Amino acid sequence: MELKRMALAAPLLALVLAATPAWADSVGRPRPGYWELTNVFNVVITQKKVERRCLVASEINKFMTSPSNRHYACTYPSRDVGGGKILLKGSCTTKEGQVADVTASGGYAPETFRLKLSLSTKIAGIPLAGTATTTARRLGDVCPDDAARSDEARKVLRGGNTPPQSGY
Repeated sequence: MELKRMALAAPLLALVLAATPAWADSVGRPRPGYWELTNVFNVVITQKKVERRCLVASEINKFMTSPSNRHYACTYPSRDVGGGKILLKGSCTTKEGQVADVTASGGYAPETFRLKLSLSTKIAGIPLAGTATTTARRLGDVCPDDAARSDEARKVLRGGNTPPQSGY
């Protein structure tokens, strides 16, 4: 079921988005480094996945402002990010054309992050809704050699294990 796959991937989607401009923030955005992400997906059934990843600044920016991934095209015409809070409203479309309305809200600090994504769509005229929640905590500045890395992180790190703290 395409919608189920979309809901399962929603919080991780943001890790591979197009870049968005940086913003000023008195609270302080989450810092690059080694992170533990806990994702809970609830569409018909509930699934939980915990992963540890090396995140660079550009991935954090994308994660906070435009959750999406390579499987879905998401747009957020309404974005309010600042002061430790996030509120996004938009829609995501699968490659097959299935559209879901999406609202994401959460909070952040330099060492923590939480985002709850709610989605609603119709399949064969039947309404379907779900949620996906990502809760993350920063484990440190240095990423272990075996830490998961996106292509973007590998490019920024150039074989190293400590993401630059600048680049927002």
